Amino acid sequence: MTLNGRFDFDRIAAWITPGERVLDLGCGDGSLLKFLQREKGVRGYGVELDPDNVTACIRNGVNVLQFDLERGLSGFEDDSFDHVIMSLSLQTVRHTVPLLKEMLRVGHEAVVSFPNFAYRPHREAIAAGRMPVSRHLPYQWYDSPNVRFFTIADFDALCAEQGIQVRELQAFADGRPVAGEPNLNGEVALYRLGRSGSGTGS
Repeated sequence: MTLNGRFDFDRIAAWITPGERVLDLGCGDGSLLKFLQREKGVRGYGVELDPDNVTACIRNGVNVLQFDLERGLSGFEDDSFDHVIMSLSLQTVRHTVPLLKEMLRVGHEAVVSFPNFAYRPHREAIAAGRMPVSRHLPYQWYDSPNVRFFTIADFDALCAEQGIQVRELQAFADGRPVAGEPNLNGEVALYRLGRSGSGTGS
């Protein structure tokens, strides 16, 4: 059973070798890092801006740094971490491409997940003339913290344009893996990314 019922935690953990150095961007209350510390013995930091979440990280025994991701990761040297993770937060940042490149500068691999705007029920909501509201897009259009609405196909195209290697894609709906047509049937996308031409990784 994953911590807090987050189905993606187990999949992320499967991509991580015990004892790795991990940086978790937009880490919220630190639940993912706490899970990885327990299951994989990872070492690392969370990055979070919200003061309440920073306090929650400290309560969870997670090392946390408070700063705005929109300013980049200049405080970290190249290859400082084995994995840099951004779980269900990529849609909340404005400088998407620079941040992805920074993740792959400071980490050997990047892991990102995001709500797939092309998920079938979302398409049905738009066809009915309304913005979609769902478990992973839970806000109304006027109070959403999300500044980007994109699809699996959009993200694949971005990676190809930017020379980012897609090493693995997992799509989920209702907490279960999707077998086919992830851009239509996937509610959430989870990507394992690498630098182009740098091999397949661990």
